[in-house]
Amino acid sequence: MTEESVDPAPPPHWEADIVAADGGTVHLRPIRPEDADGLTGLMDRSSDQTRYYRFFGPMKRLSDKDLHRFTHVDHDKRVAFVILLGDQVVAVGRYDRYPDTDDAEVAFLVEDAHQGRGLGSVLLEHLAAAARERGITRFVAEVLAQNSKMVRVFQDAGYKAARSYEDGVVHLTFPIAQTEDALAVTYEREQRSESRSIARLLTPSSVAVVGASNDEGKIGNAVLRHLLDYGFAGPVYPVNPGARHVRGVPAYADLESIPDDVDLAVLAVPADEVAEVVEAARRKRVRGLVVISGGFGESGLEGRDAERRLVAAARASGMRVVGPNCLGIVNTDPEVRLNASLAPMVPGRGRVGFFAQSGALGVALLERARSRGIGLSTFVSAGNRADVSGNDLLQYWATDPATEVVLLYLESFGNPRKFARLARTVGRTKPVVAVKSGRHVGMTPGLAGTSVAVPEQSVAALFASAGVIRVDTVAQLLDVGTLLAHQPLPEGDRVAIVGNSTAMGALVADAVLEEGMRLAHEAPVDIGVTGGPERFRAALQEAVDDERVDAVVAVFLPPLMAGSQEYGPALREVARHAAKPIVATFLSTEGIPPELAVLDETDMPGRGSVPSFATPERAVIALAKVAEYARWRRRPVGEVPELPDVEEDAARTLVRGVLAAAPQGRELTDDELIELLAAYGIPLLATRTVTDADAAVAAATEVGYPVVLKSTAPWLRHRSDLGGVRLDLPDAEAVRTAFAAIPSGDPVIVQEMAAPGVATVVEIVDDPSFGALVSFGLGGVATDLLGDRAFRTLPLTDLDAAELVRAPRAWPLLDGYRGSEPVDVPALEDLLLRVARLADDLPEVLRLTLEPVIVGPPKPWHGGRSLVVAGGTARVGPPTARVEPGPRRMRSPV
Repeated sequence: MTEESVDPAPPPHWEADIVAADGGTVHLRPIRPEDADGLTGLMDRSSDQTRYYRFFGPMKRLSDKDLHRFTHVDHDKRVAFVILLGDQVVAVGRYDRYPDTDDAEVAFLVEDAHQGRGLGSVLLEHLAAAARERGITRFVAEVLAQNSKMVRVFQDAGYKAARSYEDGVVHLTFPIAQTEDALAVTYEREQRSESRSIARLLTPSSVAVVGASNDEGKIGNAVLRHLLDYGFAGPVYPVNPGARHVRGVPAYADLESIPDDVDLAVLAVPADEVAEVVEAARRKRVRGLVVISGGFGESGLEGRDAERRLVAAARASGMRVVGPNCLGIVNTDPEVRLNASLAPMVPGRGRVGFFAQSGALGVALLERARSRGIGLSTFVSAGNRADVSGNDLLQYWATDPATEVVLLYLESFGNPRKFARLARTVGRTKPVVAVKSGRHVGMTPGLAGTSVAVPEQSVAALFASAGVIRVDTVAQLLDVGTLLAHQPLPEGDRVAIVGNSTAMGALVADAVLEEGMRLAHEAPVDIGVTGGPERFRAALQEAVDDERVDAVVAVFLPPLMAGSQEYGPALREVARHAAKPIVATFLSTEGIPPELAVLDETDMPGRGSVPSFATPERAVIALAKVAEYARWRRRPVGEVPELPDVEEDAARTLVRGVLAAAPQGRELTDDELIELLAAYGIPLLATRTVTDADAAVAAATEVGYPVVLKSTAPWLRHRSDLGGVRLDLPDAEAVRTAFAAIPSGDPVIVQEMAAPGVATVVEIVDDPSFGALVSFGLGGVATDLLGDRAFRTLPLTDLDAAELVRAPRAWPLLDGYRGSEPVDVPALEDLLLRVARLADDLPEVLRLTLEPVIVGPPKPWHGGRSLVVAGGTARVGPPTARVEPGPRRMRSPV
């Protein structure tokens, strides 16, 4: 390929929308020949100093020859990316490979007006990713010593750069492998950028309502009314070409007629007018959009196409989009006071961040939170979630000092793998509570274009791995959120019960045991119906002071006497100074009743307030979920251990060889499976596949008696009850008899006989949405019937492996049930870690089933091993998952 030749089709994934460091958006793509004018404009707008730093001389303009060379690349040895804002090129970066080496020189040019937005770092990430795909392992950069900003771009990228200095030029050389350090830098920059992009939406200095109306029945009227009634701290501009005033506020014919800057535009116009408004917002340099209008993805394919165009146009112009078809956004900060939503009443100021995909349900969620006394920091209803998603809000809330608890109402996932990563990080400092709808039905039409279907087992594994507190209902979401926002986390699961009703105390005790927690005392403390407030207070204080108690459930029912109002302050005064959580069933009230509220500076219930639940069962369920989360948070993070006897290159060579001959993928043969497993230190029992009795006898003699015969028919392979498996065959005659008795005409496996033990099953299950899951369970028909399998996402740490082994309900069978000898659990954990490593290294392995995995007591019993893999199948194919990590990019609006 000559220097002038051009690959007309660079990889599609090289194009991406990007969130810049200041929260604005830009578009990155491979350079094209028609970008010559764009490069010329970039040079014209760049200062003399910027051009000097890039070209090491006073270059004013690029010659026609240079323009041709820069814009005509082969997307292999010579790669270049441009960054655009609208149709204007604002930055360009390129690499040129040195002949006959794996090194390439890299250089950037960023327009002065866009320097400081992190565009150089973005270009470096994407160029490095492209270079790795092309077999380049190292970048070289020549930077003038006085160009300190560009030197920092390279030094702060997480790569280990070798640096030298000569004649005023800094020479940097660095490997571009994606190390943990480089990945950590990428994630940190991603978090800051995406957080700032959400902050731009939630803290605008001015708001325009496009489609504002004097008609009380119109959405535009409601949005404007709520903005004004809530007391937004900045100017509000109604936009309506047919009105001079809307609700007494001067109106403007269009966005561009507004004389001042507009930070946020709320769109309440028909769907067919949205594109025109977005174009006007681009010209006005609006920073963000909230599209309440419907008629997009939820209305069918045509609406979905319009939704894609909406998002693409907004991002290209630097704007993020909430919606369309959404309820809106709320920020209760007294310095902002933003209610750009359809909710007429919003909760007061608090510590809870709330994300809801459903616009229709959003009003009800906000009203229920308000009625319970739950204060919010911010609220976002994403609607069709064409752009802004729950992941963006997790990035924002991760470092938002006003948010201590995160509540999520989810209908679908756009990027589940990223969600797991973010939720795991946020959950270490702030609890994340989620209710996921659609367990038994499909996703709503409006989310189909921006979501992936995630099976229920994958959702459970995702939440468990990430420490997300999963609840089943909206009521539980608010129950748990109320508890977390007002009470401390428990140090354990020992619960004390204090109340004035023996019957209610017994109900609470039953609920505690039902939820897997422990009773701190043999019986609840009952002060009786005649016990006064001081006795109630003393009993509560004694429970709080007891070192054997981790949490307290207080039950107070109205006695047959006056003075009930005096018991609330007694409970409140104990709780406000307690370091242990207290929950209550107080007068059957819901939320934070006034008697139990410790008011903060905004007159909202603050820390130390006691949440009350209508029934004791609900109080205990909320407490149990919080205790489980607290246990996860106390647990060490764990580590992905280094494993001996792993030959990743050998396994990769095998898989690539299979796919070279069968690009669409296929099942591995037994010999290929043995080779694949051996590369990860997983030995499979000696196995031969035969098609007649004579071959079966020969194979049995080779592997050594006693042997097992197994049908290869899928419906018989592990079914001894149907005659598909014949065990403990001692000689040739037994082998011939067994071969003839197997009911299928399929080939038969001859295998050495394993010593007795417990049969288990280990699997890799590929999830197209976010990668592989590792599954573990005990073997047997009953286990299959009951679905007693546990799942975890990758990567698997040593602690994850330990939890996975113990997660199935049948775990006691491995731990000495009814006097049996416990099996070698560490050997099982080691196997799970090896299987997980295989899945992480080789996403082409779409399915791997090891069945049965027979494990015995922790002492050598079969060839020096306490665990053997007696059977398995595997399928390889092109990777299906949306695999992270990679260079920063926004979710594609497709």
